[in-house]
Formats: sequence, C-alpha cells, structure tokens
Amino acid sequence: MTAEWRALRRWLVYGALSAVLLELGGCALPPLDGRSISSATPTSATQGTVLGHKLQRLRQQAQPQAEDSGIFPLTGPSEAFAARVLLAQTAEKTLDVQYYIWRADTSGLMLLHALWQAAERGVRVRLLLDDGGSAGLDSILHALNQHPHIEVRLFNPLVLRWPRTLGYLLDVARTNRRMHNKSFTTDSQASIVGGRNIGDEYFGTLQETLFYDLDVLAAGPVVQDIAQDFDRYWASLSAYPLERIVTVPYALDLPTLGARMAQAAASEQGQRYQQALQHSSLRRWLQQGNPAWLWAPAHLVSDHPAKALGQANGQQLMGAQLARAIGQPRHTVDLVSPYFVPTAAGIQALQQLRAQGIQVRVLTNALEATDVALVHAGYARYRPQLLRLGVELYELRRQTPPPALQADVPRSQRRWLLASSGSSLHAKTFAIDGTRAFVGSFNFDPRSVLLNTEMGLLIESPVLAERIHSAFDEAVPWHAYRVQLGEDGQLQWHSTLPATQAPHIEYREPNSRWYKRWGLWLLQHLPIEPLL
Repeated sequence: MTAEWRALRRWLVYGALSAVLLELGGCALPPLDGRSISSATPTSATQGTVLGHKLQRLRQQAQPQAEDSGIFPLTGPSEAFAARVLLAQTAEKTLDVQYYIWRADTSGLMLLHALWQAAERGVRVRLLLDDGGSAGLDSILHALNQHPHIEVRLFNPLVLRWPRTLGYLLDVARTNRRMHNKSFTTDSQASIVGGRNIGDEYFGTLQETLFYDLDVLAAGPVVQDIAQDFDRYWASLSAYPLERIVTVPYALDLPTLGARMAQAAASEQGQRYQQALQHSSLRRWLQQGNPAWLWAPAHLVSDHPAKALGQANGQQLMGAQLARAIGQPRHTVDLVSPYFVPTAAGIQALQQLRAQGIQVRVLTNALEATDVALVHAGYARYRPQLLRLGVELYELRRQTPPPALQADVPRSQRRWLLASSGSSLHAKTFAIDGTRAFVGSFNFDPRSVLLNTEMGLLIESPVLAERIHSAFDEAVPWHAYRVQLGEDGQLQWHSTLPATQAPHIEYREPNSRWYKRWGLWLLQHLPIEPLL
C-alpha cells in the first residue's frame, strides 16, 4: 500500500467520522450555564502594589494632565518580550491576558511559565485565547487550567479538536470569525497593547520569519478601559471555559509542564531571551525610575465581542469608533499595515482625502516579504488606482541593509518602526497630521473590518505621531520600494541599492519567480475579496 493511498484512506475515515459527528450533533458547542463570573480589579484597589507605587512616582515626576496616560513604545522584539515577562513578574493581584495566537515554542512556553509563577504567588490569572491560534496547546492549557489561580477560556472554539481543519469546515460561517485582539494587563495598572502575537517569530529568534512590529506599554486612565474591555470579552457568549472544550484527559500535569517550561528557558534560544530580559530598559525603569515616557490622552477603540457572532451593530464596530475618534484629517495620513486591501469604499475615502490636498502615505509588505500572498493579490489590484489618486505607496523589502552598511546608516533611519533586522512587516499603526497616532491589531483589510474583532489605542501624542511620520522620510526609503507609475502607465519599484546606495528601478514584482507573478495575476482577477 502506497503512502499516498494510506493518506487518502486516513482522510476518508476522518471525513466519514466528521459527518457522523455532525449528524449526531456531536460538534455542537456546549452550554455556558454555570460559567464562573469574575471582573477586573479596579485601578484604585491596586495603587498600593509595587507597580502602582512606581507608576504613581513616575506620574509625579512628569506632572501630566489628569486625563493623560503614560505610553512606553516597545519597538524592538527583545524589549517586547522582556516587557511581558516583567509585567508578569511584577503582578501582585491580577493578570488578564488576551491573544489571537500563542505558540507552543520557546517564547510561548517561557511566557506561560511567567504566568504560572505569578499564579504560584497567589495572582489571579485569566487567559483568553482565540482558539484559531491555539493549535498544539491543548495539553498545556489543560494542565495550567488545573491551577487554582489560573482560568483559561477559548474564544469561538473548535469543538472537534483533531483534526482541527475539519473543525473549521464543519462550522465555517462561525469559525471564520476570530478574536484578533492582543492585550497583557497587570493589576489593572499597566497594559501592553499592539500587533504582536506570542511566538518566536514575533520576538526575534527565528530570523527568517521575524516580523517588524510595534506595541505600547500603557499606564494611567486608559488601562481601566482596557481591563473593562477584557471583562466584556471574558463574559461574552463566545468565551468558553477550557474544560468544556478540551474534554480529553491528558497525562500532562503541572510539575511535568513546569519542567518542560524550565527546559525551554535553559535552551539556547531561551538564554537569548534571558539576556534580553536582563538588558531591558524597562527593567532599569522598574529598578531605578525613568521619566522618559510619553504622556498624552489615550482612547481605547475596540469591537464589541458580539461581532464574532455577526450580531454587532455598526456603531459597536471599531471602524465607526475610529472614524469618530480620528475626525477629519487636515494635512497628512501615514498608514502602516501588513495586509492592506482598501476595497472600493476605502478608495472612495482616500479619493476624498486627496481631493482636499491631504498627503496619504502607505507602507505595506512587498510580495517578497508578505506571509499571505492571497491578501497581497487583493491589494495589488488596487495599486494603479491608488497611485493615480496620488497616494504614495511603499512596499517593505524582505531583506534589510547588510550589517556592514548598518553602521553607515544614521540611527534615525534604522530605528522606530523598522527597529529589528527581520523580514516581514506586522505592525498596524497610523498617524494623522503629526498629532494623533493609532497602535493596535487592526489591519486595513475586509477581514479586520467585517469579520475579526480588533482593538487598539488612539493616542493624542504629537511626539509619537511625528515618529511615525518621520519614519516615512528617514527609515522607510532604506527598507522599502517606492511604487510608482511610469509614463506608459506600468508599475515601477524604486529603491536604493544597499551596497552602493545608488537608485534602482525594477519593472516587475521584485525578487519574484515567474510562476509567483503569474499566480498573483490570476488571483487579482478572481472574486476573492470577500475571503480576505
């Protein structure tokens, strides 16, 4: 019997079993009756914690306005990892953690270890994970969920745990909607919000898949809003206690899991993470105090969790909230999105901005850098129209300047949005008029607008907005292609060659094989936009 026939027979058996389960109702979600009820601790009740005292002292040093929140940008992957560990190590009362993807790799295990150690100190830990990104974690989460101070819930879960692909297909209308939110909140005093998921590719140990990204650590009034938003998702009709979904008994217990997590920390990759933790600027702030934060009004914008059930009204969606919060741009819009599919409605909005003389600049992934070619096809079909409107398009190259050149590139051109040496853009941010900036999980594509739940912070900080704005002048030209239309109306990719710093023009998708370009052309002519 050939391997191909064995694989086919196995999938036929899976399909037959799945059909039987579906017919018998075996894939129905369990009831939520009797689910535990809990809520975030008010900020006023945790001001006496060590973190509360440090933040209060920091606020006294800065003397901001009462409505201002403190913002600490986490641009580098090492700092982003260290910040999460430090928040977990500092926690005294509560940890509320919400993510779209959590990998069972080195960084994922080390951060779970940090949550477990907090629970061992008596900290209440609530972990809410979108089930679409929890593959391979069932046994680990099952063990953690046994701890008296840890409670795990899965958002919009797959009832059929294996094979998971069939779990999607059996209820695709529901399972196609995901919780894309990311937040990490300690004692209702400080929270990390942004675009990063949890996994080595987001924290810098897998060079070939490292994502450029951006998070912010927030403190002050906006954190209470983030904590209350977590409560809203935790108590939603899509959040299921782990034990009602993962019902297969696992032999993995907490001591065994602890040994596995300690082994991850002792590995070569784990040691690099440990070094990042030791050299963290945030650690120095926690130990010594450092007033170099940004202070500004910050507003949480977040989809209602009912969006995951297709039941949210227009005013409860993040798109409407962002539009109200942003207002009318007057001068500039600088947008960074790894997956940028403007749609016909977006084209109309951009046309109105350009008609008013507003400069619009967009940074997204080039074909060579994207990790989702299907989405790139959805974007590529709009490129000529965007360029004719006068929108400035930049596409991040896969390769950054080699180390030898990095020493010759001014620091301002190597830092901020493109602070690491990775290969793919993952940050979701924009700046308006150099005065307001957004950092969060929201991609400018149909999936973020219509299907996934999203969240982020709109920060009224000219300093933060100017950093994003100036990145397009200083850093982006070194790392991205400028896409333009030639006199013949054909696309051109303009760049600066790293080795010679000479201008260079390409007349087709850079660093791509013919069959990839042909596939991209084909996808552009298919009705795929509703799938994006």
